[in-house]
Amino acid sequence: QVQLVESGGGLVQAGGSLRLSCAARGRTFSNYVMGWFRQAPGKERESVGGIFWSGGSTYYADSVLGRFSISRDNAKNTVYLQMNSLKPEDTAVYYCAARPISSGSYNYWGQGTQVTVSS
Repeated sequence: QVQLVESGGGLVQAGGSLRLSCAARGRTFSNYVMGWFRQAPGKERESVGGIFWSGGSTYYADSVLGRFSISRDNAKNTVYLQMNSLKPEDTAVYYCAARPISSGSYNYWGQGTQVTVSS
């Protein structure tokens, strides 16, 4: 059974940092793109960024560029979202997801982890 399990969310003050983890279980994701998404209350889900598992290339939304970074640990089959200089508007439930490189659709999703940034 394939699972993506996020962890690391919590409450942090503005300007602080958090690191989210996404542990991938049940298969290898070498030909996948691992994406991070977030959804704030009353808003649509948006992409934060992602990483190509094989090769490690990353991309980011303009809203987080320079503040967030995505990495992966092949040995642990885990993807990370390092979030620095957090702002109250970063408050959301954060999800990791996986899609085959050849597909535009994410077919695996984690359960989400809450990130709350206080002002």
